[in-house]
Amino acid sequence: MIKINNSKTKLKFIDLFCGIGGFHYALNKLGHECVFASDINKPACKVYEINHELAPLGDITQIPLENIEDHDILCAGFPCQAFSNAGHKNGFEDTRGTLFFNIAKIIDEKNKKGKAPKFIILENVKHLVKHDNGKTYKVIKESLNELGYSLPSKDIIMSPHMFGIPQRRERIYILGIKRDEDFRDMDLNYDYFDIPNNCKKIELKNILDNEIVENNEKYIISDYEKTVLNAWDVFKSRFYSSMGGFPVWVDYLDYSGNFDGFPKWKIDYITKNKKLYNSNKTAIDSWISEFKVRDFKTRDRKFEWQAGKNFKSVWDTFIQLRQSGIRCKKPDYFPTLVAIVQTPIIGKYKRRLTPREASRLQSFPETFKLDTNEHQAYKQLGNSVNVDVVKYLAEKLLNYQNEYNTL
Repeated sequence: MIKINNSKTKLKFIDLFCGIGGFHYALNKLGHECVFASDINKPACKVYEINHELAPLGDITQIPLENIEDHDILCAGFPCQAFSNAGHKNGFEDTRGTLFFNIAKIIDEKNKKGKAPKFIILENVKHLVKHDNGKTYKVIKESLNELGYSLPSKDIIMSPHMFGIPQRRERIYILGIKRDEDFRDMDLNYDYFDIPNNCKKIELKNILDNEIVENNEKYIISDYEKTVLNAWDVFKSRFYSSMGGFPVWVDYLDYSGNFDGFPKWKIDYITKNKKLYNSNKTAIDSWISEFKVRDFKTRDRKFEWQAGKNFKSVWDTFIQLRQSGIRCKKPDYFPTLVAIVQTPIIGKYKRRLTPREASRLQSFPETFKLDTNEHQAYKQLGNSVNVDVVKYLAEKLLNYQNEYNTL
């Protein structure tokens, strides 16, 4: 087993579910070498190869274990599916049928040869902690413990905005150190991974390219979108005090059906919508007629204000056009970039983020070569880990034995 004496030791890492290489950039910045990468998405693999001069292999479930290089660090932003057997067996056997099982299988195989990675760095959506009433996450941690890894005593959930990067993107990070003759602690000290208090102030100007975008109309929102958002801006100005903290659903304002089969949360929202409508019936009917709201797309007949009381207009916010409706958020940092294309709209400029701006929100360097297909570029960036967040956590993890023992 390799002994980590200082931060200058050059380590080998593998990059599973690698996407366009957020982990690669982070670990490479720390001086470490990627010896294996894998992803099933061909456009992402192409971008990865162009930027990192390493061609990822395909589907990890189809790659023989003997083809995976020995390594010191295992990195993976693995997808999360339901663990149908969770809680019925023990350890990583419970993860069969999931992509996490392939991670556990790699470690187990390396364990048998005395060459298991010293460190693991895994990333997933925050919801993983609560998935299937916590059973999924419990099985993952039990699996890693069974495979010989010590994990932090509490869950590490971090977001780029905590580092001065204007994107709120809370993710769970699972960090582990292999227990051996040099390291026997059963838990890692959670406090050691705390973010320093001197984080940079969030500055949107470091992200935006307004001068470049002014002459590029493809990022400007459409006339239809302007009409929709103007309508909701008027709605907010007229009915703000009555809106409360719930989404407004035009199709349910005058709902007269029964609630059979509806979940409790939906009944609650519909009840609040009906109350809002009954208190402002004439004015809301006039608003619907004025802006022909019934002709809007289904998505655009739903609206949720999440920008608090200090912002008065839709155009003061960052806007998401989601399948679940229009959502307005405070303009202090951008909503989470996601793999499906829901590119945030900057209300002040009536335009979407460019792919380059999105790449900055994920802390990729200016030299990063984006997919020439912008739809793919947005998707890939939404799927990526944030480089700076991973770099911070990786550096702390790799120096844990040296630094923590001196605290």
